Amino acid sequence: MKRAGMLRQVSDFSDFSRGHWLQELLCQGDEHRHVLSSPDGQHLLVVQKSRPPPLPRVMAFQRHCVSGADLERNWQPPQPALVGLLFLQSPLILGSWVLAIVWEHGRTEVWHFVVAVGWQLLQTLELCQGVRARIVSVCSQGASLVWCEERPPLDAHSDMSKCAFRFCVCTRALEVGEQGVRLGTVGIVLHNSPEYQVLASPQHVFLVPATATFTTTSTFLLIWHPEKAKLTITAPSAGFVHRKVLHSSSESDFRKLLLGSVGLLSGLAPLDIHTSAVSNSGGLLLVSTKGTVNMVEPDGTQRHIFDLDGGPLAQGSHVQLKTFGSILACMLAGVLYLVDQNSGRLIEKKILSMKEVYFLESSGEEDTIQLLTQTGIYSFSFSKSEDSSRPEPCLVEMVFEEACRYYQRRSLSSSKLTVEKLKKDGVFQAPVALAAILQHSLHQKQKPARGLQDTYAKLLSTMSLELQSFMSLEVLKTCVVCAPESEVESYCSELVEQEVSRVLHSEVDKDNLAYLNSIFTSFPRAAWKATKSCLQLQQNGDGLLVARATPEVWKKVLGGPQQEEVGQNGVVPLFELICASFLRFKPVWLPSFVELTQQYVSISWAYSSKEGPEGRVPLYKRALGVLAKKSERSEADDEMELELLLCSKRPKAVLQALHLLIRLKRWQRVVEVAEKFSKLSPLLNKEIFTTLLAEFAQHRELDPYVDTLWPLCPAELTASDIVTVVLQYLPHSQEDPVPFSSKGNQLTVGLLKPLLQRVVQRPCVQDEMYLDALQSSTFPPPTPPREHKILSKAAADDAPQPSMARTSSPSALLQGDSV
Repeated sequence: MKRAGMLRQVSDFSDFSRGHWLQELLCQGDEHRHVLSSPDGQHLLVVQKSRPPPLPRVMAFQRHCVSGADLERNWQPPQPALVGLLFLQSPLILGSWVLAIVWEHGRTEVWHFVVAVGWQLLQTLELCQGVRARIVSVCSQGASLVWCEERPPLDAHSDMSKCAFRFCVCTRALEVGEQGVRLGTVGIVLHNSPEYQVLASPQHVFLVPATATFTTTSTFLLIWHPEKAKLTITAPSAGFVHRKVLHSSSESDFRKLLLGSVGLLSGLAPLDIHTSAVSNSGGLLLVSTKGTVNMVEPDGTQRHIFDLDGGPLAQGSHVQLKTFGSILACMLAGVLYLVDQNSGRLIEKKILSMKEVYFLESSGEEDTIQLLTQTGIYSFSFSKSEDSSRPEPCLVEMVFEEACRYYQRRSLSSSKLTVEKLKKDGVFQAPVALAAILQHSLHQKQKPARGLQDTYAKLLSTMSLELQSFMSLEVLKTCVVCAPESEVESYCSELVEQEVSRVLHSEVDKDNLAYLNSIFTSFPRAAWKATKSCLQLQQNGDGLLVARATPEVWKKVLGGPQQEEVGQNGVVPLFELICASFLRFKPVWLPSFVELTQQYVSISWAYSSKEGPEGRVPLYKRALGVLAKKSERSEADDEMELELLLCSKRPKAVLQALHLLIRLKRWQRVVEVAEKFSKLSPLLNKEIFTTLLAEFAQHRELDPYVDTLWPLCPAELTASDIVTVVLQYLPHSQEDPVPFSSKGNQLTVGLLKPLLQRVVQRPCVQDEMYLDALQSSTFPPPTPPREHKILSKAAADDAPQPSMARTSSPSALLQGDSV
């Protein structure tokens, strides 16, 4: 639950360009003034209408006083009146916007603000095609302008009943790019219609009757869906009436649109609309003359939100509406109402000392309301309510029921643990603490009986992020239930991602694993996207797969319940679920993923540890098991099997892959694998070389690769070992003796000679040892330092003379001159 903070001033007029002018304008008390702010909140535009002697004008004021040309536009009769000021996003320039000034006769000026330069006129356009057309209402929807224009009849004495339907609702694309502004062709949304005020939400355009003169046409609203080219007729008091897809311009005639609904609409009361605005959620806010605030959803249904105090609104009273996140702010006669849109609850009511107050854009901060007054800019900041209340009963019951299941599994007693018993006994503190924390964290309506204990407050600070995630998840579930059909898929994808993330950050037991199985089965693509997000899988600059998942998530993926623990009913372990998603949506990543998991296993668990996943069934075999379950086998599956065997880097798997390649006669790949994996260990090198030597003895397919194969010969293999292997695997023929074979595919001594020469000429291991010693830079060892002492002559004569061996060179040693 949110509450508004104190009203505090965040800025005066000193940080605006020409701030004193802005203050003077606001102090003049003009009822026909209109103030709006730019999407980034850095510009204020003040529109003064019909107030001579200062001529009606538009003035722009910039924050932070950056130098540059200011925008000030005056207009006076006979120039037509100003209809609207619109801020348009540029689809070609990210984060850029322009200002469109639209006059009654259709002329439109497009302005752009450039830092350090100021306001610049980009282009002047003509929206309307007819010379006599007159725009009465305009709005922007996406990258298009939508307006309602009057098309007067040519005959001034025409029937007034026909003149009533002289309006037309049009749309036209307006593209703003670096090269300038371009207008698209005019599209007709509705013609031969009464006058409408057009209000745009991000996905829809609401057509609100502008006058109650014609009772028949003022009993309903029209909602245009541009993407679907569809019009919805709705009477808020009666609900949905009719919906029609406009296949051609002939079907957009207003009178033809009402055929079949005239009888129902004629019996309805006229709409009671005092003020209308569009909320940030896409609904239409309507304030009646009785002070009732309602919301009309895009599907045509109406929902009551709030009743303003003071009864019926006085004629000419001005009501301002603006939404900030889930908060609706209403300003009426100096009174500010802050209402929760979802529940209709009045959060706060403040009586302000100033009468003229304008809402400003909050620059993306949904929990802050900014107000422009005669003395400066003030703001409200929302915060969590300290005196929050008890949660919804179903959420509390959910906590205790889950606790009952947990304690029941750990209990040795056969008696059934109930929620009532859990609440009454004082030994179960965890669910009681969690329920108390939820009482102070979720959206509630009742007030608490007592404050939060200090112990629970510490737990709340620890669990705040988890509770926020849980709250957003509950809100998302509600959105899935209430969303229209076109948005259900996107909501489901987001829900699946949050659910997978939630389970991976909790205990993955049998129940949660069965739940994940159902998610992966029901929403395979959404589950795949959630897996990538949770494991943070992506390719780096070298094209290698990397994962930045936390160790806790890895342990859930690799160390959860295994196949022998989960039982039947088609429930498979989480690792197998993820491998199946890889095979379905990104098979090229699967071998790299298995290699990543093996790297994590080698860090987190000891080799062959029974606690780790490799102590049971190796991960590459589990991935191969998922591959084997595919209903149809293809060449790509054979290649996948090879990659999974090789990525394991286990000797048996590498040899299995090598034999598979030999069976497929892919000799180039055979040689590449042998050259790569012979470096892993001497034993594997010997096995690989022996296997390839046996193949070399049987056929001539490996002859082109002997220059690569012979260097792989292990050092411990002798010539006799090689001849033994060759004789063992020579093909047995009943025809000619081998040396005199008439076929050209038999092994000859000439083919084997380079390998035998290489082995025979290879130095002995002991020779290499001595050779290294002789070539060492430290041979002979350096002479130790001598001490210089003064000896007597007799002692000097008795001293031993240095032998010749001490002065012999290494070459002398080799010749045997020294012992």
